[in-house]
Amino acid sequence: MKCSICSGTSFADLGRRGRAVPSALARLLALALALAAPFGAIAQSVLPELFLIGAAVRTRPAYDGSDSRRTDLIPVVRYFGKTLFARTTQGVLEGGARVELAPALYLGAQIAYEEGRTASESEFLSRYNIADIGPGASFGLHLEWDAKVGPVPITLLARGRQNADGDHGAQADLRLTAGVYGGRGFLVAVFAQGTWADAKSAQFFYGITPEQSAATGLPAFEADSGPLSTSLGFLWSYDLSREWMLVGSLNGKHLHGSAARGPLTERTSNAYASAGLAYRF
Repeated sequence: MKCSICSGTSFADLGRRGRAVPSALARLLALALALAAPFGAIAQSVLPELFLIGAAVRTRPAYDGSDSRRTDLIPVVRYFGKTLFARTTQGVLEGGARVELAPALYLGAQIAYEEGRTASESEFLSRYNIADIGPGASFGLHLEWDAKVGPVPITLLARGRQNADGDHGAQADLRLTAGVYGGRGFLVAVFAQGTWADAKSAQFFYGITPEQSAATGLPAFEADSGPLSTSLGFLWSYDLSREWMLVGSLNGKHLHGSAARGPLTERTSNAYASAGLAYRF
């Protein structure tokens, strides 16, 4: 399942350094660039080298597709050494190593934290006695381009993630972030992301086996591979002092394919929001 542990908790990562893309994602990418264009002239072109650590309060659905909501505490992390890195600023808590293949183009390998699903957080899952899915880890590769299109700072990330538990399957992300404003202590960016899932991943999180159907009363459902979700949102930060800053995000996520059609999905669209405090050093 797509890890949402820190889905866009900070803009500070910007500038640091299958199937065809569905039309919905193409429209999101175009919208992100369109939003960036009017403000590009005032966007901060080069961000300072920042290391961040902090925490944020997040409100989110119990799981993607749930009608129940919860509030939790999440980390805010951003560290880049010469080769090693750790961050929460690209939608997941991940760390690893990367190398520069060409100016502004990086190839990396990462290990990421993958959230599970807790039945007690959802009235629907509790009612049907759906088993919990414990948190885990994934490993994979990513290709990242950090550059400028005209005056606008852009980060384009393509990432593959294989869950360490083979039964959980694999997912792939394509994420575009564009800076739209930098001034008076504020940094603001918009982002669009598409996520794809293989058949194992879609089935594990959204499918219902015949055995599960007999135990829960829900109809059996076999999920297949394809587009999982698209997201559109914005990230922001505000400098309180030289060392301290507020960070936050707001985004909407829409489910597609098997995730949208499955019996575990109460709604196809969900909202996420977070706000927190980070120390810069």
